Amino acid sequence: MMDSRWAYFIHLMAWAGPFILLQAVVLRLYFRERAGPIFRAALVPALVVGVYLSIADHLAIAEGIWGFGEGKHLGIYLGAVPLEELLFFVLTSVMVALGLTLFLALLSRREARVP
Repeated sequence: MMDSRWAYFIHLMAWAGPFILLQAVVLRLYFRERAGPIFRAALVPALVVGVYLSIADHLAIAEGIWGFGEGKHLGIYLGAVPLEELLFFVLTSVMVALGLTLFLALLSRREARVP
């Protein structure tokens, strides 16, 4: 399976999935009923950054700066960008956005305890 067109997708999900799930669980435990709106708010900048990076990637691929090996991705493209590459940018941005959200929550909680 790792030498098939599913290789990139499987690696991506195995890499990002557990970490985003952990972040979502911590977000839910820490923010409780506000977790949903906070998660949705974190998705907006993550999607903006993911789309921006995908556009930059499209331009680089179209100019021949780099490319992707045949048979290592699903073959679904948005412009010149493989779907998995777009997912990589979006999932990475989601991890960063959720990480910053949780980090800032931790800082505010810590500051609230300091006299």
